[in-house]
Amino acid sequence: MTAHEERELLAVAREAAEAGSAELRRRFGKRARGVRTKSTPTDLVSDADLAAEHAIRTVLAERRAGDSILAEEGGESEGGEVRWVVDPLDGTINYLFGIPAFAVSIACEDGAGALAGVVLDPSRGECFEATRSGEPTLNGQLLQPDARAGTLDVAMVATGFGYNAGVRARQADVLTRVLPRVRDIRRIGAASLDLCWCACGRFDAYYERGLNHWDVAAGGLIASRAGLAVRDLAPAGADPAGTVVAPEGLIDELVTLIVG
Repeated sequence: MTAHEERELLAVAREAAEAGSAELRRRFGKRARGVRTKSTPTDLVSDADLAAEHAIRTVLAERRAGDSILAEEGGESEGGEVRWVVDPLDGTINYLFGIPAFAVSIACEDGAGALAGVVLDPSRGECFEATRSGEPTLNGQLLQPDARAGTLDVAMVATGFGYNAGVRARQADVLTRVLPRVRDIRRIGAASLDLCWCACGRFDAYYERGLNHWDVAAGGLIASRAGLAVRDLAPAGADPAGTVVAPEGLIDELVTLIVG
């Protein structure tokens, strides 16, 4: 696919993300409706998630009829060689608690991986974007991660935790190995923002297990195009697969700490 075609797909992703974001902004801070549980009592979905996904699907149906869609709430539909990977509300718990740290994440991919990705933060009005062959941007300005952390001991590292209590207990064990070896740990609660904040230098690195494809498809492309290493974590015993993002000079040491 040509660079021009990638940019066309990026424009569709941006339009769809803006449509989903409008639904989220309209409802944020109001009494949530239609809240129900998914995998555990702490894993929630609301009418806001569904409304945002509906708005996104409407744009994709109008602009890219025939493509397939993989979305968090609506599942996967069949289609052509191009697939749209949609998280209509990454950070649902933050959203429902009135915490302004959530995003709409949309990626477009083919058999070789992501072609274009958009992560739109409605609270800050920040739109992170990248294409497979283009430069990553934040609101149109070139993104480059801050190279301040030359060693892991001064790195600001982000992570996240699962919804299952047993998984959380094992993640806490990992944290006891990582925390003493880094500057500090942050937990925002939205993987797409963690990835993009690495790309723009707010974080130096990020790791998390138990992510879904829609959590990382767009943000992973943006981080990679910003020059960061994006590496898969293999499943380990009862621990699910995961993702690690860091500068090339730090990632091996960080992975060693994570896997023990």
